[in-house]
Amino acid sequence: MRKASGMKLTNRLVAFVTLIVICAIFVVFIGGAISFRKLGQNYLTNYLDGVVNVIDQQLADPEGAQAFSRWLPHLLKASNVVELEISSSAGSIYSFKGLHPLTDPNVLHISHYQLEKNTGFNIDIKSLPPYTEFTYSVGAMSSISIAIMIIIMGLVWGMNWLRRQLHGSELLEVRGRMILAGRVDKYAVGSEEEWPATASLALDQMIAELKDARQERSRFDTFIRTHTFLDQLTGTANRVLFDSRLESIVQDQDTYGSVILIRISEWDQLLTEKGKEAADDLIQDVGMILSNLIQRYSDTVLSRYFDAEFAIMIPQQSAKEIKQFTSQLLKALERLTPAAPLETDNWCHIGVTFFSNGERRGRIMDEADMALRSAQLHRANSWYAFKKEQQWDDSRGSVRWRTLLDAIFNAGGPILYQQPVVNADDETLLHRELLARIKDENGVLIKASRFLPAVEQVGFNIRMDKLVIAKSLQLLKTMPVNDVFSINVSITALLDKSFVRWLRDELLQTPRTVLNRLSFEISEGNLVKHLDAMRPVTRMIVGLGCKLVIDQAGRTIVSTHYIKDIKVDYIKLHRSLIREIHQRQENQLFVRSMLGASADSNAKVIAVGVENNNEWQVLKQLGVHGGQGRYFGAEVSLVSDSNIQQK
Repeated sequence: MRKASGMKLTNRLVAFVTLIVICAIFVVFIGGAISFRKLGQNYLTNYLDGVVNVIDQQLADPEGAQAFSRWLPHLLKASNVVELEISSSAGSIYSFKGLHPLTDPNVLHISHYQLEKNTGFNIDIKSLPPYTEFTYSVGAMSSISIAIMIIIMGLVWGMNWLRRQLHGSELLEVRGRMILAGRVDKYAVGSEEEWPATASLALDQMIAELKDARQERSRFDTFIRTHTFLDQLTGTANRVLFDSRLESIVQDQDTYGSVILIRISEWDQLLTEKGKEAADDLIQDVGMILSNLIQRYSDTVLSRYFDAEFAIMIPQQSAKEIKQFTSQLLKALERLTPAAPLETDNWCHIGVTFFSNGERRGRIMDEADMALRSAQLHRANSWYAFKKEQQWDDSRGSVRWRTLLDAIFNAGGPILYQQPVVNADDETLLHRELLARIKDENGVLIKASRFLPAVEQVGFNIRMDKLVIAKSLQLLKTMPVNDVFSINVSITALLDKSFVRWLRDELLQTPRTVLNRLSFEISEGNLVKHLDAMRPVTRMIVGLGCKLVIDQAGRTIVSTHYIKDIKVDYIKLHRSLIREIHQRQENQLFVRSMLGASADSNAKVIAVGVENNNEWQVLKQLGVHGGQGRYFGAEVSLVSDSNIQQK
């Protein structure tokens, strides 16, 4: 992969030009010094040749040879000759030795001559080279000094000019680095000083088109999911999504709940006489009332099952609670005044049935329909519950839940179970998700799907999350370095400032090597609902070295634009999308849409709830990054407990 250079373009050019100029100056100086030395040696040689010629001529004259002692020393001193000796085969004829102080005898220039006119005579001369006694003089070297100063000043001016000319390219380079770092939105439009201007304008246009394409892709993905799983009039789930969720939940262990059918009688006649607008207004009013009433329950699914029929699935609630809710629901609907020809006291009827894990979806819906028909026989607004031998009736109220949870939390917190998440390519372990379990008064193990609604009801979310996080961090510190954990954190806790401060302090006190093995899971629906408040929290989690996982993706139909807003490592699909996906084309379409939405990011999609090989093979063909479910491994306690009973 090509990497961006770590050195600015201007710095590279400045360094290159400076190096060239320095090399040129160095070559000139070296060449000048060598030439200067050579000229000095040539001058000395020519001068000594003249002195030798004079001595040769005088030596040929008998009277001149006798006068050497009078004139020759003066000539030799003026010529910087230190020593001179005239000799022949008979011996030395004349010898001269000056009184020049020598700091280094090795600098003397030694010459040997044979006289032409006086054959057999030799002259040995030791002289000082020219310029050896010269020192630096501003006056003498002023021209060279000025030249050097002009070169340096020109170099500085040229460098500054070059920096000014290339300032725009540096701005463009900085912008490119920021875009590579993921800060596209902040640097989408460049400065007018950027150069080349055509490249800057082209980059602006490409980023704008890319943002439009991403938004269009997000809108298109949302459009696909909306038209596949939502009713366009009320915004609630359609029959496809409701059946998928119901079939998924009845196949989970330790689950129970109820299905409520609400039917508007004579709606077709209202549509014929009053028109589509009046009929749609009534449907919207009913849908609004139902949406408001189900807010108190978690994991509830509201669906416009048919044109004039709504279905509600409420899991993990007792029969007593469901009957109270249905009575409140009927009273709320009776406050509406439907238009004629609907009768005010006989226009809505409700059927209720209860289910537990292992039952067939078709039978549950048939039971709800039979209960609704029984309610219609009363000829008045009413509801009826299907008679079943087994009805889950957990009479534990908020007081008992608070007492139980308080005792468990004081005793050290919930029991932690784990389930592996594997890679789709080689099925190696990606991480292990930690799941909380508690024991009731009789020692029976209760799953999180049952006690988490009670935790939220009594306001123990923060206390619960603190205990789970503290336990997880302690386990990571003592376990091998290849163990990676993922824990669920409630949105209620993350929206609390005191909890966020506590979490920050705990993570700051934990070694980075431990934090790199920890992931936090947040449900998609709650994250998108509070996206603005969650941005700084998710930024803190990722900045401290932990991974961010979006859980229950697809449980609600929301825009996937949050993938671009926050740094997500994994996206876990809701198990209802995975159930029998090899037989559900609409679920495959949803998964493809989610994979496409995360294609331009670092987020990896993981399928949760994989039960068999058929589902897994289809998911791998679709391109998911990993899988989690009983197909890879059941939920296992981190601490062996052979006395635990499953409830």
